[in-house]
Amino acid sequence: MNDPADTDVPKPVGTRSVDDVDAETKQISSRILDVIAVKGVMSKSGPGVSTCDGVGRGKMFLMRHPWSLTGASDAELMKAMNRLKEDLPKHGWKIIGYGPNSSRAKSLELTADHIEKKFAVKVEFLEKNSGGDSNEPTLLVNVVSACYQVPEGEKVDRY
Repeated sequence: MNDPADTDVPKPVGTRSVDDVDAETKQISSRILDVIAVKGVMSKSGPGVSTCDGVGRGKMFLMRHPWSLTGASDAELMKAMNRLKEDLPKHGWKIIGYGPNSSRAKSLELTADHIEKKFAVKVEFLEKNSGGDSNEPTLLVNVVSACYQVPEGEKVDRY
């Protein structure tokens, strides 16, 4: 019989170095930006290492890359959302969800998984001054890898 505590620990999808997953995360974010194809201002944040849910630090990790794009109009960003919906499947992504989210503003949101590459992406379109807030039109993008185990002899040394 299995120990119930074992079922709560996510299983890594493989063994990879943090640097490899970091590089692939940057590459995937860049390709998503290419599909968005809108000139604007991208936030400066880079990928960061996170712990896998239910797992302590050190041996397993996942990579998150949240970023945003501003400086374009509502119409341009709406076209970008449509492009993502149409073009991501041509690049191996499966659209999991597309439509208004549960926020007060009912912002348009796209969620997609890339089974082969073991990544997910969520893109939220915040229209100008949406939900009673004063904001410029924005795409919020979050690229997340699957959970990986570090190679033997290595440990995750940055969070």
